[in-house]
Amino acid sequence: MSTASRVLVLNSGSSSVKYQLLEMAGPSPTTTLDGGAARRIDTDGSRTASGIVERIGESDGVADHAAALRQVAEELAARGLGLDSPQLAAVGHRVVHGGTRFTEPTLITDEVVAEIEKLVPLAPLHNPANITGIKVARALRPDLPQVAVFDTAFHSTMPEAAARYAVDVATADRYGIRRYGFHGTSHAYVSRAAAALVGKEPAEANVIVLHLGNGASASAVRGGVCVDTSMGLTPLEGLVMGTRSGDLDPAVVFHLARVAGMATEDIDGLLNKRSGLLGLCGDNDMREIGRRMAEGDEAAQLAFDVYVHRLRKYVGAYCAVLGRVDVIAFTAGVGENSAAVREAALRGLEPLGIEIDAVRNAVRGSAARLVSPPAGRVAVAVVPTDEEMEIARQAYSLVRTSSHSVREG
Repeated sequence: MSTASRVLVLNSGSSSVKYQLLEMAGPSPTTTLDGGAARRIDTDGSRTASGIVERIGESDGVADHAAALRQVAEELAARGLGLDSPQLAAVGHRVVHGGTRFTEPTLITDEVVAEIEKLVPLAPLHNPANITGIKVARALRPDLPQVAVFDTAFHSTMPEAAARYAVDVATADRYGIRRYGFHGTSHAYVSRAAAALVGKEPAEANVIVLHLGNGASASAVRGGVCVDTSMGLTPLEGLVMGTRSGDLDPAVVFHLARVAGMATEDIDGLLNKRSGLLGLCGDNDMREIGRRMAEGDEAAQLAFDVYVHRLRKYVGAYCAVLGRVDVIAFTAGVGENSAAVREAALRGLEPLGIEIDAVRNAVRGSAARLVSPPAGRVAVAVVPTDEEMEIARQAYSLVRTSSHSVREG
C-alpha cells in the first residue's frame, strides 16, 4: 500500500503560475510544505516567489507557462521536494471552466484533456493556461495521478431555475449559454468552514458565502449544496468587482456598438478591465479607496456605495432563496480585511436577524472568527479562504478512492 501523502497544487493562470506543496497526512489535516508563484509570464521583469510565498526573488523573466512550470519543478527539487519524490501522491490542477461535462474532481487522461480543450471558448483567457499546466506536469511525471479540480463544479448543483437564462432554449443549449459560476473551490471550502464555526455539519447549515477579492462572487449554499451563485456564463456577471462591472443591462452592449461605434473586443475590454471600482473612481484597491474616502473624495465614496449596494442586494436575495440563513461568511482579500465593507454591506438588515458587532468586526486576524453579536440570529463570520487546500483535499481524496478501488478489484 502506497504511503505517498503529498499533493502538489498547480494554478496556471492567464499570466501566472502559483503552486503549493501540501502534506495530507500527519497530526494536522493539511500542512503547507512549500509554495510560491511565477508572475507576469511572457513579460520582462517576471517575478518569482518561493518558499511559502515569503521569500521573494527576482528572475530574468519567464518566457511562457511551460518555462514557469519547469522552473517550479527545479525550485522544488533544489529543496529536496522534487516531482520525482515517492511521497508525492498526485498533482492537483485548478481548471477554471468545466462546463456541464465536469462536475466533480476528475483523473486526467488524454480524453479529459481533449474535453477541457473543447471548453476553451467558455474561458479563453484561463483554460488554455490550465491545459498547459496539465500537459507540462504530465510530461514531467507521466506515472503520477493528475487531477483536475474545476472552479465551476461546486455550482453545478444549482437547480435549472437558477442556472437557466430566459433565452431561447435551443440557442442556449447549442452554445452552452447558462450560469456556471466560479470561485467554486473557495465557496466549497468557506461554506464548510463556516458551518463548522457555528457547530453545524455542512449538511445542516444554510450559508451565504461572499468571496470578495479583485474578482467577487456570492453563493447561496443549502445543506452543503450550492443552489445559487452570482457569476454566470463568465465571471463578469454579479457583484461589482475590481475592474469588472458585474450585473449590467445587456442592451448597454448594443448601445455602445450602435452609438459609440465600439467593436466587440473594445466593449469586452471596457466591461472586464476598465469597469467596476476602477471605472468608477480610478482605483481598484479597497484600501486606497478607503483612504480617499477619509479625505472626502466623492468619486471614491460613490464607488464604495455602488459596491456595497450591489452586495447588500445579493445578501437580501439569497436570504429569500435560502429561507433560513445560519451563517453569512466573508472571505478573500476585501472580505477578510475590510471591516468597513462588512459593516456597510449588512447595515439595515437587522429585521432579517443580521447584525454586526462593531468591536468584533474591528479585530483583525488570520483565523476564522465571528463578527456578529453572541445572541445574533444569523451568525456573521470572517473565514480566510484556502483554495489550494481545497484542491489538494479533493485531489487526494479522489486518488485514495481510486487506488482503493483498484486494489479491491
